[in-house]
Amino acid sequence: MRRPAACHHAIEPVRIGLIGCGTISPAYLRAAATFDVLEFAGCADIDPAAAERTQENFGVPAMPVDDLLARDEVEVILNLTIPVAHAAVNLAALEAGKHAYCEKPFGLDVDEGRRVLDAADSAGLRVGCAPDTFLGGGHQTVRGLIDDGAVGTPVAGTAFMMGPGHESWHPNPAFYYQPGGGPLFDMGPYYLTALVHALGPVRRVAAITTRGRDTRTIGSAPRRGESIRVEVDTHAAGTLEFVCGAVVTVVMSFDVRRHSNRFIEIHGVDASLSAPDPNGFGGVVRIASGSSGSSGKEWEERPLTHGYTDNMRSIGLADMCVGIRTGREHRCDGRLAQHVLEIMAAFGRSSAEGRHVVLESRPDRPAPLPTGLGHGELD
Repeated sequence: MRRPAACHHAIEPVRIGLIGCGTISPAYLRAAATFDVLEFAGCADIDPAAAERTQENFGVPAMPVDDLLARDEVEVILNLTIPVAHAAVNLAALEAGKHAYCEKPFGLDVDEGRRVLDAADSAGLRVGCAPDTFLGGGHQTVRGLIDDGAVGTPVAGTAFMMGPGHESWHPNPAFYYQPGGGPLFDMGPYYLTALVHALGPVRRVAAITTRGRDTRTIGSAPRRGESIRVEVDTHAAGTLEFVCGAVVTVVMSFDVRRHSNRFIEIHGVDASLSAPDPNGFGGVVRIASGSSGSSGKEWEERPLTHGYTDNMRSIGLADMCVGIRTGREHRCDGRLAQHVLEIMAAFGRSSAEGRHVVLESRPDRPAPLPTGLGHGELD
């Protein structure tokens, strides 16, 4: 399945095998049509009916997982399985000689992620991981403003994702309250990846995590009224010290009914920046340079400097595939995802052990996208 799009260079398409034909897969497949470099060669799911629906709706041939992994023409496995299966499917792809790109989180714990990275290094293959929302126009604009000194040296920040949980609307919400779920592992990757992209890696974490309830009641069909166990903490509050010196407060919660905090703010010595929802590609970026309590400027909206503001899930996969063909680094790299995984794991360790947790990984910030790219172009 491929549709022509503008491109700087004629690049041979990379053939993709999709494993996991669930809720998120249509968004990937629709956005993938933007990029010449992506060509889907097959799909598979533990539920054959899900793969057959993908074949019917998107024209991607359905087949068993083992058959897909054995296909010589498949170069990359797009892993959209549930979190508990991410590492195992990535390892199976690498063992079959395929590059792997997966949904977040990169694994359930740091050891899982490290095994995947080690296997990729040993095989000379690439690993990528969502989220790729930081490649959208909203957070590319944030990155450019910070790099251009619009706020001065970053010294502080906040990031808030707080809500009541997913059981009121999701048809099958149990996995959100199992290992690999919870607000930190479900939504944290968007916020933490955006922060690392903007500010660089984190040096240490101090946090407290807790949970408001031990059970939740599903409010949506077809399981309305069913009680599910909560196996993970549902409120996480932490402080991140970045290598650059900035100190950022992060709160991720499924225990908050309503709040009025902004998604992400970054405060520098010269100005403050309000960033858009990192679970989207566009949004509004604002700067305020007035002193607190003064009659200085209020928040001033800044124009977005980049495109890709619609739902472009698959742009990270496309960027990795361009890297496979050209030899350049890809931006949604497994080492970035491993760093984010290590940050999330540090929340639990810090809370349990009552201490700061110093991180081992120090990935480079992903390269920003160039300005002036046409729709479908990546470089």
